[in-house]
Amino acid sequence: MTDMVFIEALEVDALIGVYEWERHIRQPLLLEIGIEFDNRAPALDDALALTVDYAEVCAEIRRHVETSAYALLETLLERLAAHLLTQFPAAHAFVLSVRKPAAARALGCAALGIRIRRARE
Repeated sequence: MTDMVFIEALEVDALIGVYEWERHIRQPLLLEIGIEFDNRAPALDDALALTVDYAEVCAEIRRHVETSAYALLETLLERLAAHLLTQFPAAHAFVLSVRKPAAARALGCAALGIRIRRARE
């Protein structure tokens, strides 16, 4: 059984991209986050301390993404997943996806992005 907290369409501005013009602007990214954990203990005690606080996850993602300057979305997600796994020990795994809406519009598609799942070893 895998329980999951999910966060949809978290918008964060980032310095990201491989083209020269992208290295000088911030662009919006949309992140989807799934946090796999065991829900039984927090549900039994009705205790926030026993679960993963999604407000804290959102704040940590914003801090990480807004202060980064990666070229690739792939690098952003790998580093973000590693960071979140160290910050939130109650989480067994994170499923992260990121979409780059401006790039999708420029290419004439509805969406483009990357999705990964990273778990504790």
